[in-house]
Amino acid sequence: MGRMNIRRISGALGAEIEGIDLRQPIDPSQAGAVRQALLDHQVIFLRDQDLTSEQFLRFAQAMGQPVEYPFVKGIEGHPCIIEVKKLEHERVNFGGIWHSDTTYLDTPPMGSMLLAREVPPYGGDTLFSNQYLAWESLSATMQRMLDGLIAINSSAKADVSKTREDRIKSDGKQAQVEYRSEHPLVRTHPETGRKALYVNVAHTASIKDLSEPEGRALLDFLFEHQNKVEFTCRFVWRQHSLAFWDNRCTQHNPVNDYHGFKRLMHRITLQGDRPR
Repeated sequence: MGRMNIRRISGALGAEIEGIDLRQPIDPSQAGAVRQALLDHQVIFLRDQDLTSEQFLRFAQAMGQPVEYPFVKGIEGHPCIIEVKKLEHERVNFGGIWHSDTTYLDTPPMGSMLLAREVPPYGGDTLFSNQYLAWESLSATMQRMLDGLIAINSSAKADVSKTREDRIKSDGKQAQVEYRSEHPLVRTHPETGRKALYVNVAHTASIKDLSEPEGRALLDFLFEHQNKVEFTCRFVWRQHSLAFWDNRCTQHNPVNDYHGFKRLMHRITLQGDRPR
C-alpha cells in the first residue's frame, strides 16, 4: 500500500490522502487509519482510484456496512452502488442543493462515498460544509435555545424532489413513498463526541412544538448560517477521484455548472445510527 500521506485542503474541513491504491485490499490497521482521517477531517479524497465495482465495494465494506438508497436502483449485480449522473441534455443535477444524505430516514447513513467515472471538461465540483463549526460559531444563547429541539425531516420537500426526477424516471424503484423522521436539531457525533447542527434545507421541513412561522424563521436563519464560505471546502473532480464524507457532521452541494456535458459517479452509502 505504501506510506499514507494526509494533506489538508482547507482551513474548515477536507483532506486528500495519498499513498493508497485501493485496487489492493487494505488491512485492519490501514482501514483504521483511513477511518481516523475521516473523523479528523470529515471528508477525505483519494485521487487516481481506477476501481472495478467489486474493488469499490470492498473498500466500502472495510469502512462500514453498505446499504441501498431508497429511491434509485443499484447498478446490475450491485444493489448498493447507484449511479449519480447528469446527462448531456439534462438541466437538473441529482441532489443539487445543500444537504446531508437521507436525513428523512429513521437511521440516516454514517457516510457516503462517490467515485468519479466520467467528469465534464470543467465544472461539476462539490462543496462540503463543516457542521461542527456551524454549531460552535453560534452564540451561547442561541446554542441553549437550539439544544434539545427536534427537527422534522421529509423526503418530499419540493426543491430536492426536483433534483431526483430525471434519475427516478430512468433508474427509479417502483414504490414512491414519502419518508419522514424526527431527529435532534443538534446531534452529538457518536465517535468524536462533538456537537453538530443537523438540519438541512433539502430535507428539514419544520421544528417540533414550534408554530410554523416560528419554525420557519429559525430554520431560514440556520440554513443561511450553516454553509457560510468559511465553513466550506471545494473539491475539483478528476476521473477516478473518490470522496468519502461523514454524513453526521457535514453537508455537501454538487455545483450544477456544466450543462451540455455528462457527469457520471458511482455512490455507496454506509449504514449509520439513530441521531442523538
